[in-house]
Amino acid sequence: MELDLSLVLADPLPVVFGALMAISVFTYVVLDGFDLGVGILSRDVDDESRTLMISSIGPFWDANETWLVLAVGLLLVAFPAAHGIVLTELYGAVVVLLVGLTLRGVAFDFRAKVTRAKRPRWDRAFFIGSLLASLAQGWMLGRYVLGFQDGLWPLAFAALSAVCVAGAYSLIGAVWLVAKTEGELRQRSIDFAQRSLVLTAIGLSLVSITTPLVSERIRDTWFSFPDVVLLAPIPLMTIAALVALYLSLSGMKGHERRRWRWVPFTLTVLVFALAFFGLAWSFVPWIVPDQLTVFDAASARGSLAIILVGTCVTLPMIIGYSIFSYRVFRGPAKELAY
Repeated sequence: MELDLSLVLADPLPVVFGALMAISVFTYVVLDGFDLGVGILSRDVDDESRTLMISSIGPFWDANETWLVLAVGLLLVAFPAAHGIVLTELYGAVVVLLVGLTLRGVAFDFRAKVTRAKRPRWDRAFFIGSLLASLAQGWMLGRYVLGFQDGLWPLAFAALSAVCVAGAYSLIGAVWLVAKTEGELRQRSIDFAQRSLVLTAIGLSLVSITTPLVSERIRDTWFSFPDVVLLAPIPLMTIAALVALYLSLSGMKGHERRRWRWVPFTLTVLVFALAFFGLAWSFVPWIVPDQLTVFDAASARGSLAIILVGTCVTLPMIIGYSIFSYRVFRGPAKELAY
């Protein structure tokens, strides 16, 4: 099913809210993705390095989750019918996600306030919470992409998606540490990033090959004209970005050149954006794949108009606060103190 432009012109609000939801989800994936990735990587370092890693996300991690709240809130108020289907189908994964986020949040505060002897248990909780949340999000993505199909292959695809999302979060967490840390930890983070990059590239390849095989709708979308022409540059640009990312990381090994420290992070965000765009293109105009379009699931038009006013007030505040906080804490990470 293709997007009917005449229908959009006659009733643009459902499309506007669909776009706002997509922006909120992508922003959450990038921002909370790097601090979940830092949590996953925190397992294999010493206590001093782990403390600095956690300090690098300290001013940001709870604010990053605001974008998840915004995305779910928009789904609830703008597309209540879709909200009921999605949350029902993903109930178990949502519970695991909330347990992971809660465990991570509690561990973050407790590890900074307990004695050093008790800190390892909260470090393990921080790692487990970050890993659970990442795997749960990947599982939810895999289930959603295939329209919540049952059977062995859809579940296997969801499991593959869970592992790939955790690997991608590890990559963006590692390049965040490359930009925010110095010395030995920075060099260690470059090694983390290179290993995660290989896993992410393999994961993207497997998902790109598997997705059209298990979804007829996506196969028809990706390989039909003119979509195939429009989407053809995306894999080429993704490969180029991955190669540039690897070369930029290799060029940083062995020295403390900080002038280009944000280049790996920027390239990783570009890879995420290309993957997200390619996937999002497959959904238009569906809000629940193969079940509900944005027009079918949308609230009453008067309600959407009122919600849009509230969104136009709330969204600039969230963006403004995020810009302010990242600007204030833009320098190298230092140990948090209470």
